[in-house]
Amino acid sequence: MRILFVTSSRIGDAVLSTGLLNHLAETHASARFTVACGAAPAPLFAAAPFVERVIPMVKRRRSGHWRDLWRDTVTTWWHMVVDLRGSALAYAVPTLHRRVLKSSWEPKHRLIHLSSALGLETPFSPTLWNSPADAAAALALIPSGPPVLAVGPTANWGGKRWPAERFADVVQRLTAVDGPLAGARVAVFGAEFEREMAQPVLDVIPPERRIDAIGSIGLASVHAALGRCSFYLGNDSGLMHIAAAAGVPTLGLFGPSSEVFYGPWGGACATVRGPRSFEDICHAPDFDHRSHDSLMLDLGVDRVVAAASALISSSAAAGSSQTMRA
Repeated sequence: MRILFVTSSRIGDAVLSTGLLNHLAETHASARFTVACGAAPAPLFAAAPFVERVIPMVKRRRSGHWRDLWRDTVTTWWHMVVDLRGSALAYAVPTLHRRVLKSSWEPKHRLIHLSSALGLETPFSPTLWNSPADAAAALALIPSGPPVLAVGPTANWGGKRWPAERFADVVQRLTAVDGPLAGARVAVFGAEFEREMAQPVLDVIPPERRIDAIGSIGLASVHAALGRCSFYLGNDSGLMHIAAAAGVPTLGLFGPSSEVFYGPWGGACATVRGPRSFEDICHAPDFDHRSHDSLMLDLGVDRVVAAASALISSSAAAGSSQTMRA
């Protein structure tokens, strides 16, 4: 039995789809899966034990990447095709069952929307997999020791980037002697091409507590490394969703994107924004999606420190409660 699972080209959306993929694997125990997704998130699926092939879709002009995918899959008889991109592919390859996600702008989380492709009312939390090599790379980057504050000060669009200097201020306050993560090591994550964006954060961390994770390990190893951290603070990005999937208490910073649709998913997750709503920002007369200027300048440092401190405190209390029950 073979199942074709077509998911997003973007890292965050691909991460959110992994719970649905894992659910399919559990309900079709004998199935072997082929995952088609963008080149960026492709490494996240390689370690899944039920995935026999990952097809990275490299965008081409005139939808050439869809023709490539069709040529790669049309000669296989599929038990099921699940297409979360809402394309025509499921109707162009041989299959017994088709599950195609329909577009929707209902005010509900993306996970709930994805689950509707299978007619499910209850969403399944994102699940990522790691190989022994991923775990080893994570351990080498973040060896055992004091707690680690993970920071993701980058994003794929400038409008969603809170200023790095403000991240630096928050990091210093959270890890100060009287802070909720006093003396913690600080791991800064991002791609190598994002190093300049993240440099102001790296610069304020004392060398003995600094973990430079900018472009140092692969994406699947990033998930394993985040699982070794105590708390994650970052912009709305794929990294934020990977951190939440790793089970790390995660605070996402939002501005010109909606936490209703894309907030980090999990019991130890929260979001924070400035006084303006998503609609206030994106429906403003001067809104320009082509600009890379930050649209999050109304979010103050004090507000982020307060939200992070509250989540750290509640997560610690929940952890103590679970320990006592155990």
